[in-house]
Formats: sequence, structure tokens, C-alpha cells
Amino acid sequence: MAPVDPTPAPAAPQPNPAGAAGFERVRAALAARGHAHAPRWLDVAARTSQQAADALGVALGQIAKSVVFRRLADDAAVVVIASGDRRIDEQRLAALAGPVGRADAAFVRERTGFAIGGVSPVALAGAPLLFIDRELLRFDAIWAAAGHPNGVFRLTPAELLALTGAPLADLVQQA
Repeated sequence: MAPVDPTPAPAAPQPNPAGAAGFERVRAALAARGHAHAPRWLDVAARTSQQAADALGVALGQIAKSVVFRRLADDAAVVVIASGDRRIDEQRLAALAGPVGRADAAFVRERTGFAIGGVSPVALAGAPLLFIDRELLRFDAIWAAAGHPNGVFRLTPAELLALTGAPLADLVQQA
């Protein structure tokens, strides 16, 4: 009989905890598309770009934040994926999507399938109008939400464009 190793087995990475169906939906969507980086579950919730950057140890601009708006003409969801260190210019967005207003938490969840702080650019519920801001191209690697405030995944701006099929646009305020 072989000796028993008293060292405990390493803990498995924390999988999707109960109630994080959005994280699993993003994981499945990324796997189906052959994306090289599986989503990571953070030990802390990252509901803001700064919290995500701090948790990952990356620059604020490397966080690909998702900002959801409500188009006034037809109540459609408009999602902008932008660099975490930039603010969306609503007038620039309106020039492409029509006049927009801010979306509340219920609208965000209903139209994207995700809670605020976890809106992923992939596996969105429904078909929101999606734009990617050009400022994300400043970085080789970026991080996006993975369907839950604790979930993130790594990708390049080119991969973001390919995964979403969304157009690239200039949508942030100029310094």
C-alpha cells in the first residue's frame, strides 16, 4: 500500500456560486467562441471600474466598463463598452443611437440579463444596440465583466470587437 500524502489537495477555484447564472452564461459563451481566457471569479465584488482595477492590479483604463443607456425614442437598451478611465459623452452617443437617458437597475437587468456591475459585452439578453469606444485600443490587454460583479475575463480590444461584432466609435468626453 502506498503511503498517504498528508498534504491537503489544493482548493479548486471557486466556481459559480448559487445565484450567479450570468457568470455561467458568459463562461459558456466564451467557451463556445473558443476564447482563450476563461472568466475569473474575484474574491471581492467589483461593481466599479476602480474596484475591478484594484482587484486585478491593472490600470483603470484597462477595465472595459459597460454603461447602459435607455434610448428615448423606443426604450431600447444601448450599451457602450468604454475604458474605465473615461466618461461617456452622451451627445456623441446620441449622434449614433438617437437621444438617450440613463437606465435604472431594473431596466439594466431586464434588457441585458445582468445586474449593474456585472454587465458583460457577451451573452447579453435580447439584442441591445452595442458600441465599443475607440479609447480601449490604447491597451494590449483589457478586462471585462463576466456576468456578475465578482466575474471578469481577459481579452484584447481586437477580441472584444470580434466577440461582439459591435462597431468602434469615438464616444468618450475629450480631456
